[in-house]
Amino acid sequence: MSDPALLSATTLAGRFAQGTLSPVETLEAVLARITRLNPGLNAIVALDESGARAAAEASARRWRAGLPLSPLDGVPFTAKDNIAVAGLPCAWGSPLFREFVPERDELPVARLRAAGLVLLGKTNVPEFTLQGYTDNPVFGPTRNPWDMALTPGGSSGGAVAAVAAGLGPLALGTDGGGSIRRPASHTGLVGLKPTPGRVPRCDGLPAILLDLEQIGPIARTSADLVALLALLAPPDARDPLCRTMPPFVVPEAVRRQRILFVPRFGANPVDPEIAASTAAAAGRLASLGHHVEEGEAPFDTDMLAALFNPIGQSGLAWLLAAKGGEASAPMLREMAAAGRALPAAALFGAMDGIAAFRRRMAGFFTSTDLILTPAAAALPWPAGTVAPPVIDGQAVGPRGHAVFTNFANLAGLPGIALPGRPSASGLPIGFQLVGPAGADGLLCALGREWEAAEPWAMWQEG
Repeated sequence: MSDPALLSATTLAGRFAQGTLSPVETLEAVLARITRLNPGLNAIVALDESGARAAAEASARRWRAGLPLSPLDGVPFTAKDNIAVAGLPCAWGSPLFREFVPERDELPVARLRAAGLVLLGKTNVPEFTLQGYTDNPVFGPTRNPWDMALTPGGSSGGAVAAVAAGLGPLALGTDGGGSIRRPASHTGLVGLKPTPGRVPRCDGLPAILLDLEQIGPIARTSADLVALLALLAPPDARDPLCRTMPPFVVPEAVRRQRILFVPRFGANPVDPEIAASTAAAAGRLASLGHHVEEGEAPFDTDMLAALFNPIGQSGLAWLLAAKGGEASAPMLREMAAAGRALPAAALFGAMDGIAAFRRRMAGFFTSTDLILTPAAAALPWPAGTVAPPVIDGQAVGPRGHAVFTNFANLAGLPGIALPGRPSASGLPIGFQLVGPAGADGLLCALGREWEAAEPWAMWQEG
C-alpha cells in the first residue's frame, strides 16, 4: 500500500470512508515523515503531536460511526506561522513575537478544526511575512524539498515545503503580494490567492497589508484545493469583506475563456526556462479550446510599486511602534524607517490609487476573462539568500523575482498558481491565472481542467 503521507487529501478521505485506512494510521505516517525530514527542511516550526493524536482518534471514532464532520474529517493540515492557532506559538518570524501564544484560533483554523481536520502545527515564515524567501532570526531558513540547497520562496515557504515533502497534504498560507503563488510554483503545488472576502478572517494578527493579504489553500491537487476552499469559504458576519461575495461554486464545465498571455512585464527579465514553460502552458490552453492572445499587461510595474510600497512601509512602521521594537532584517528596518517618514497624505493617496486601480481592472475584465503570466520570474535560489541578484543575465533588485504577482493583490483579484513544465534540472515551474473579483470557482475549474490535461507527475499516487 502507498505511504499514507503521500496520498492526496481527497484520497485519504475516501479511504477513511471505506474503512481501508484510518486517520490515526495516516497521522502516524505523517509524523514519522516529519521526524525524518523536517530537521533538514525546517518547514514545521511548532508541532502539536498530542493535539494531533487526540484529533485523529476522535476522527477515527466518527468515521467508524458513519458521522464525519466534513468530507475532509481526519485529514492533516498545517497553518502558516502568521495565522493564529490557540495554544501554539505564533512568532511571525520575529524575536518580538517569539513568546506570543494566541488564545483563539483565527477563523479559517477554527473552521477546519470544527470540520474535523487534524492540525499538525505551524510552518515557517520570513520576518513579518514581508519577504519573498523563508528565513528568520528565530527559526532559520526553510529549504526546498526538490533541492535542499535552495529556498522554496516565501513568504509561505514553510507551508509549501511541508506539503511538497509529504508533511501533511494541505496547508493554510497567506498571500499579500504573491506569497502563496510563487512558493507553490517553486515546489510543484497548486495554490490560490482568493478574492478579498472569499475566505473570511477574524481573530488574527494585525493586518499590516490591509486587505492585500488573504489566507488561501495550498495543496498537491486541484481536487484537494477545491475541497479545502469549500470549507473555508462560507461567509461570516464578522468580516465585512465577505458580505457581497457570491457563493463559492466550481462549475463542472468551463466555457472557453479569453486569456491574455503576458510573458513579461515591461523590461523586467524572466528566466528563460520559466519563459519557455509558461509559453508552453499558453499553447496547451489554446489547444484545449481557449482563446489565448499574447499582449502587454494593462498596467506598469512602477505604478504597482508606487501603490504597494506605502501600504507595507506604513503598516510595518505602525506595528513596530505599537510593539515597541525593531525589525531584525536590514531591509525591513529600512522599510519601517520609510514608513515612519511617510506623510499620512501619501498613505491616503496610495489607498485612493488602489481603489482606482481596482475599478480600472474591473473594467478590463469586461472584455478579457483571464490573465496568464509566469508565477515567478526566477527559479529557486540558495536558501537563506534574500533574493536572486541576477535574472537572465540582468541585475535585479530584491523584488525582481516577484514582479508578476502583486497586481492581483492590489486589484483585489483571485489568482491561482499551477504546475507547468519543469526545468531541465527537474525543478518545478509554475504559471498563474488571474481572473476578475469573485472568480475563485472559475480558477479552480481551470485548475481541474489543466490537471486533467497535464497531470503533474510528481504527485501521481501509487
